[in-house]
Amino acid sequence: MLNSTDKDCAYKKYTVGSLFAGVGGICHAFKNASCDVLWANEIDSNACKTYKLNNQKTKLLECDIKDLFLKDLQGIDILTAGFPCQPFSQAGHGKGFDDERGELFFEVPKLLKKLKPKAYLLENVRTLVTHNNGKSFAIVKEAMLKEGYSFIPFVLNAAKHTDIPQGRERIYIVGFQGESNYFYDNPVKLNKKIIDDCSLSKSFNIPKARNKPPKKIKDFLESEVDASYFYNNLNNHIHQKIKDEVTTDDTVYQYRRYYVRKNKSNVCPTLTANMGGGGHNIPIVLDRKMPRKLTPKECFNLQGFPATFKLPNITKGQLYKQAGNSVVMPMVQKIAKEIIRVLNENTKYTT
Repeated sequence: MLNSTDKDCAYKKYTVGSLFAGVGGICHAFKNASCDVLWANEIDSNACKTYKLNNQKTKLLECDIKDLFLKDLQGIDILTAGFPCQPFSQAGHGKGFDDERGELFFEVPKLLKKLKPKAYLLENVRTLVTHNNGKSFAIVKEAMLKEGYSFIPFVLNAAKHTDIPQGRERIYIVGFQGESNYFYDNPVKLNKKIIDDCSLSKSFNIPKARNKPPKKIKDFLESEVDASYFYNNLNNHIHQKIKDEVTTDDTVYQYRRYYVRKNKSNVCPTLTANMGGGGHNIPIVLDRKMPRKLTPKECFNLQGFPATFKLPNITKGQLYKQAGNSVVMPMVQKIAKEIIRVLNENTKYTT
């Protein structure tokens, strides 16, 4: 029996196709787990700039996901999809599948049917589970089961499961080919369901919480920050209000349009896609006795992107949006390694 280690994950190089790739957070996580990301799809032109800057060896299909079905896509072992979360989130309008972005989910099972990968990974906001009294979640489940895949949903908090100090909770759903009679109706903390003919699904282990706290926020901050990020204009009533409220350097704050919110858990609040909209929701720290916004680079740091990750010359608003739309890479990497362990242990390869 193999152990879940980096060495074991490299014993067969699995191939990946990525839907709704964004700037490549999920792609980087699977690459770090020794996978080969053959292709990715993204329609946002600014996100594509960031993706190409950091993933030059991956084929990026810059088009509407609805056009993918007719394309000659290379076969893959694992399909990933961080499908649009706004239709199911509290921050969005909550229209679900009545939102044209929500409808895009249905391209995922269509491509599962065409490509027939061994496994898939879905990622979305936690509120997908409760949206429309659970009906949206049930639709997602039935769509994946219909194509012959299992359905293992679970919710993880990045600050509890990785060393990244961001209180980001997301639902992840994993499934394996040919095991559609293995499913859960709600997210589970442990995968205990035993069905004899579902060897892959029953052997998948949901990542456990760490027994130690994450790193400190200070470990993710830049040493030199442009003056434009500081709230140092005391003639501005907002700057003055923030200066009065932001008083400790071991805490993260947010300006929420009308008030300053202090995060009492000493981690960064969930980074959001609307951080670039008028400064709303951008985390604030006390730096050299003066409050300032986190920079876009620091937001990417707090998603677990490496220091070598490059940002293109586009607006700050777009960069904040991209960081907020991405994933905590180390969290996805843990799941990727577990998917690979399951495939390795349950499939015979001669390498």
